[in-house]
Amino acid sequence: MLYRLMKYVLLGPLLRLFWPTKVTGLENIPDTGGAIIASNHLAVADSFFMPLYVPRRVTFPAKQEYFTEPGVKGRLKKWFFTGVGQFPIDRSGGSAAQAALDTAIRLLREGRLLGIYPEGTRSPDGRLYKGKTGVARIALQARVPVIPVAMIGTDQVNPIGSKMWRPRRLEIRFGTPLDFSRYEGLAGDRFVERSITDEIMYALMELSGQEYVDIYAAKAKEQLAAESAGVRPAVPLQADARDAARLPESQAG
Repeated sequence: MLYRLMKYVLLGPLLRLFWPTKVTGLENIPDTGGAIIASNHLAVADSFFMPLYVPRRVTFPAKQEYFTEPGVKGRLKKWFFTGVGQFPIDRSGGSAAQAALDTAIRLLREGRLLGIYPEGTRSPDGRLYKGKTGVARIALQARVPVIPVAMIGTDQVNPIGSKMWRPRRLEIRFGTPLDFSRYEGLAGDRFVERSITDEIMYALMELSGQEYVDIYAAKAKEQLAAESAGVRPAVPLQADARDAARLPESQAG
């Protein structure tokens, strides 16, 4: 109920008015059945604009902190995120991460649309970073297609650290669904999952036109923060965030 109220009455009309958006490829969203919508991630605003234009309800995993903050503000956040269909994920790893994967797989098997950011966090500089393989494992276990989608311009509407959103035109491009049914039964194979994830990231790179960087966005943030503070990281990262641009390592053949 709250999801429909926000989308069609309270929030959606305002977003459409102040941020006119060109949307292409909506015909790639299936009318029924489970599917993963895998998006690049430029800003918090991504999670507002993309579901606005998808006719079906999109469910996103959200960081656990949104559901556990104390006080009145915390209770309001929990009410809002629960009401719009988001579910908490604990990013501390281990059994907590597996619980989040299990929830995602269950939702997809129930025929839901699941929104996922394979990069795991927002891009620190507008470039596209290496994808985490959880999206591949979920797709294989749930046996659903992956639909790549490119968000364009949301980082200018909602720059990192900004309090207010800035009016401007946006674009959302939904790509052709990626079918990985040929790898049925191979969930847990690290090479297969990496290959599938790289294929998804390659599709996102082509759709968005972003420069690709072959390190994780979280590592790039750590490196950039250390450099800004004048501190050299004690442990070398996979590659320098400024120099690691290249294509994803592999594509599933």
